[in-house]
Amino acid sequence: MMKLHIKKGDTVAVIAGEDRGKQGRVLSVDAAKNRAIVEGVNIVKKSTKPSAKHPQGGIIEMEAPINLSNINLVDPKTGKPTRVGVRVNDKGEKVRFAKKSGEEIK
Repeated sequence: MMKLHIKKGDTVAVIAGEDRGKQGRVLSVDAAKNRAIVEGVNIVKKSTKPSAKHPQGGIIEMEAPINLSNINLVDPKTGKPTRVGVRVNDKGEKVRFAKKSGEEIK
């Protein structure tokens, strides 16, 4: 399994595909399949049977997973997509940082 540059809760930008240019929050990451579910991106329609969660049933819209190669982290300083690096900070902890601005990612 690969070390991932994206975690749950990160704000990411879509850099390829039909949703290119959109930004959203990462809801979940599947490291084994190299995919992530991003809020408001890659929306698909799904037919559902009536259940406790959806008593009406019918067609619902939901986010489908998107490949990690098609998303980039958003730089906290500029708000634009950036690559991610890892470095050791003053306290000796490994932290992620934006390659464009050098800003640390919380």
